Amino acid sequence: MTDILKELTAEIATKSGADPEQSYSAKLLAQGREKICKKIGEEAAEVIIAALAQDNAALHGEIADLLYHLSVLLVNKQTGWDAVFDILQQRRGISGIAEKAGRKRDGAGE
Repeated sequence: MTDILKELTAEIATKSGADPEQSYSAKLLAQGREKICKKIGEEAAEVIIAALAQDNAALHGEIADLLYHLSVLLVNKQTGWDAVFDILQQRRGISGIAEKAGRKRDGAGE
C-alpha cells in the first residue's frame, strides 16, 4: 500500500513543471498551497458525507481523492509519505490516549 502512495507522489512531482491546462496536478501546484489546502478541506468533507450517507464504493472514491490531494500537498511542501509512515510506525502499539497525552506534554498537541 505504501508503494502506491509513494508512486503517486513521485508522479505528481513530475507534473510540477507541466502545462496547468493539461495537468490537474500541475494546475493545483501552480495555484499554491492555499488552494491545495482548500481542496483537502473539501475532500475531507466529502469523505465525511460519503461515510455517513453513501455506500462503501463512494467512500472509497472520496478517500482516494483525499489521499491524492494530500500527496499534492506533500509535493508542494517538498516532502513525502516516508515521514508520515515513520510517525505511524512509531505510534504502533501505543494507546491513542497515551500518544495524544504525550503530544500535549511535548507542546505538539491540540
